[in-house]
Amino acid sequence: MTTAMYAFSADPIHYGHINIIERVANLFDEVVVGIGVNSDKKYLFSIEERVAFTERAVAHLPRTRVVAFYGLLVDYASEQGITTIVKGV
Repeated sequence: MTTAMYAFSADPIHYGHINIIERVANLFDEVVVGIGVNSDKKYLFSIEERVAFTERAVAHLPRTRVVAFYGLLVDYASEQGITTIVKGV
C-alpha cells in the first residue's frame, strides 16, 4: 500500500488545500493529512478545531485520514513509515 502525506497548518483549510488533497487521493492508496503544530506560531484556531474543520472538508475522500503532529514533518513521516511527502505551490 502506498501512503502519501500532505502537511500544512490548516489555519484554516481552504479550497486550494482541498484541491491538492483530492488530487493526491487519486494517486495513492492512502493520504495522511497532517496538521502541524508549531509552538512558535500563533494560530487563529486551536488544533482540535483545525483537525475537525479538515476532517469535515475531506470526509468525501474514503482513504484519507487527518492527524495532528508535533515536531518536524520528516520525523513524523519517518516514524509512521510514510515515504512520500506532497507539497503544494
